[in-house]
Amino acid sequence: MTDSCPSSQHNTHKSSSSKPGAVSSDLGASATITCTTSQDVQVWGGDHQLHWYQQRDGETPKLLIYEATSRQSGISSRFSGSGSNSHFTLTISDVQAEDAAVYYCQSEHIINSQRVFTQ
Repeated sequence: MTDSCPSSQHNTHKSSSSKPGAVSSDLGASATITCTTSQDVQVWGGDHQLHWYQQRDGETPKLLIYEATSRQSGISSRFSGSGSNSHFTLTISDVQAEDAAVYYCQSEHIINSQRVFTQ
């Protein structure tokens, strides 16, 4: 299993997310992937605008968790999200072979009155 939080800026406003590297886990164990942003994530309606995606080889990214903690419909309950401000985690419990993928966090920020997205 691999996780990735590559940095990407839009416009000229600076915000970035960390890229901690590979995470490995035994089958049946739990794996935790972290995402730390350089600035606090935007909050809308009480929900942090931080989303987690899974991308398997040869496939398009699939939304797993939205607004930091909400599981997308059809996603296994083995996936859960937590965190606030600039520190977030994706936890995969009972890791299965099909969980081998790249995992992305995508965040939204307001900087100088501009909406900025990082991935």
